[in-house]
Amino acid sequence: MQAVILAAGMGKRLGELTKGHTKCMIQVGGETLISRLLHQLDLYKLSRVVMVIGYKAQELKAYLQTLDIQTPVEFVENTVYDKTNNIYSLYMAKDWLAKEDTLLFESDIIMENAVIEKLLNNPYPSLALVDKYENWMDGTVVTIDEENRIRRFIPNSQFRYEEIPTYYKTVNVYKFAKDFSQNMYIPFLEAYCKALGKNEYYEQVLRVINMLDNSGMRALPLEGEQWYEIDDIQDLDIAESIFTDRQYDLLGSRYGGYWRYPNMLDYCYLVNPYFPNQRLRDELAANFDRLLTEYPSGQRVNNLLVAKDFGLKQDYVAVGNGAAELIKALAEQMLGKVGVVRPTFEEYPNRLMPEQVVAYTTTAPDFRYTADDLMGYFVDKDIWSLVLINPDNPSGNYIPYKDCLRLIEWCQKKDIILVLDESFIDFSTEHPTFLDNTLLEQYDKLVVVKSISKSYGVPGLRLGILATSNAMLMANLHRALAIWNINSFGEFFLQILGKYEKPYQQAMNAFREERERFIEQLNDISYLRVLPSEANYVLCEVKAPHTPRELAVRLLKESKILIKDCTKKCNAPYIRLAVRDAKDNDQLIKALKEL
Repeated sequence: MQAVILAAGMGKRLGELTKGHTKCMIQVGGETLISRLLHQLDLYKLSRVVMVIGYKAQELKAYLQTLDIQTPVEFVENTVYDKTNNIYSLYMAKDWLAKEDTLLFESDIIMENAVIEKLLNNPYPSLALVDKYENWMDGTVVTIDEENRIRRFIPNSQFRYEEIPTYYKTVNVYKFAKDFSQNMYIPFLEAYCKALGKNEYYEQVLRVINMLDNSGMRALPLEGEQWYEIDDIQDLDIAESIFTDRQYDLLGSRYGGYWRYPNMLDYCYLVNPYFPNQRLRDELAANFDRLLTEYPSGQRVNNLLVAKDFGLKQDYVAVGNGAAELIKALAEQMLGKVGVVRPTFEEYPNRLMPEQVVAYTTTAPDFRYTADDLMGYFVDKDIWSLVLINPDNPSGNYIPYKDCLRLIEWCQKKDIILVLDESFIDFSTEHPTFLDNTLLEQYDKLVVVKSISKSYGVPGLRLGILATSNAMLMANLHRALAIWNINSFGEFFLQILGKYEKPYQQAMNAFREERERFIEQLNDISYLRVLPSEANYVLCEVKAPHTPRELAVRLLKESKILIKDCTKKCNAPYIRLAVRDAKDNDQLIKALKEL
C-alpha cells in the first residue's frame, strides 16, 4: 500500500497565509498540514508516499527534508499548476497509481488517525470516504444506497436543500485497488483529460466510472470521525478549534456558533430544550422569504409587541438584541457604584469600570444567599444600583418571590435602583415574575431584565426585554438603542408568540420533570456533588480523582461534549451543566460514568 498526496495548488483563498509557501504548509496547532499527514502515514508502514507538487515546489521539498519521516517520499512536479486543476496533478501520478494499492489524499485535509484507519481496515478494495452533508461543506456531493454504492453525483444545478438528509459529501480521501487504477481509473482519467482538458477535478472521472453497472467503487461513510477541509481563513480557524490541544479553550472563546460542530453536544449555553414547538418553527419557516427580504419595524413598534406579549404598558418596556444589548445600555446609565453578587453572571460587572463594582461574595455553603444577606451587606455601602440575578448563574440560587419583594421595598426606601434579572425565572418551580405594571408603578426604582433567548429557546433570534416605570431611565435607554435593533425574524417571533402560551407552559412542565430526573442521575456520579438549582443548569462540585479542567477537556475530546469549567468563577472546583432533553442528558450521564 502506498499513498499519493496532491499538493500542487496555490491556495489563493487563504490570502497572505500562502503568499510565501504552498497551502499544505499552513499551520494548525503549531504543525503544518503536510507534516501532520506524513507523520500520520508513517504509522502504517506504507511502501512510499508520492507527492504531486507545483507551487513553491523547491521550498516544499527543502522543508520536507527537515522532517523526521521514515516512509520514502517520491515527487512528481506539475509545472503548470497555475493553469491546471487537480485532475492533471493526478494524471501526472498515473504511473505510480498503477504500481500498487493506493491511498489518495488532498493536502488541505486535516483528519484524525481514525479516518485513515477506517479505510485501511475495511476489506473492500476501492473506497471513497464520505460523510453526512453539513452546510459548511463544499465540493462533491453524492447519494448512496443501503449497500454503500454511489447512486448519484449531485451537481450544483441539481442540489436541493430539502434533500440534504440524503446527501453525503466526499471527504477527498480514497482507497484505489491496483487493478481498479489500472483497468478502470487510469484509462478513464486519460480519456477525460484528452477530451475535456486539464482544468477539471478528478472526481469528475469517478462520476463517469460510477455510471457503469460494475464500477468497482463503493462509498464508506464516516461515523463521527473528525476531519476538516481548509480552503480559507474561517476553515483554518475552525480546524484550530478541533485539532489542537487547546480545543477546549478555543471553542470557549467562540462564545457560540456551535452549529458549525454538528456532532458536538453543547452543555455550556443555556436554552430551553423543549421550546419552541414544531408548529411555531413551521410558522417561522413558512414566512422565511418575506422576513429575509424586508426591513423590521422600528423600536416603537417592537416595544409595543413585547408589551403585548408580557402584559405591560408600552412606555415601560424596551426590547433588545438579546439581554446583552440592554445590559450594555443600562450599564452606561449607571453613574455611581453598583452592588453585585459573586459568583454570578459577569456581563453586568464586565460592563462597568472596576472601581464601580462593590461585590458581595457569598461564603455560605453551596453559594447560597438570601435577601436578608444582601440587605445586611449593602446597608452601609454607598451604591447607586444593586444587581440581582434570580435564579443566579452559575449557582442556581433562588430567592423566593416574597423575599424579592422585601428587597425591592428596601431598595425603594434606600433610593437604590434594583436591577432584577429574571432570565431564568420561568424554569423555577415557583416561576413568578416582576414584569407586572402594578409592581413597576409602585416601585420606580425597580428595573426588570429578561432574556427571551434562554427561556423561549431562541438564542439565534437574540431577544431580550427590559421593563421599568422610571421614565428618565427609560428615555435614556431608548436613546441609547438603535432604531432597528432587532431583525425581522425576532419581530415576527414576538408577533406570534402569544398564540403559543399553552405549549410554552407545557414545555416548562416537561423541563422541570427532566431537570429532576437529570439531577437524580447526576447524584449517582461518585465524583460529583450536585447543588440544588431552580434554573436550567446545575452547578456540580468535582471531587477527586478528577478536576473540572480534566473533565471538560476529556469530555470534549472523547465524547464531543462541551461543559463549563467554573473553577475561576467560583474559586473552587466546580462545573456547570446545562439541562438538555432526556436523550442528550442520558448521553452525558453515560460519558460521565465511563470516565
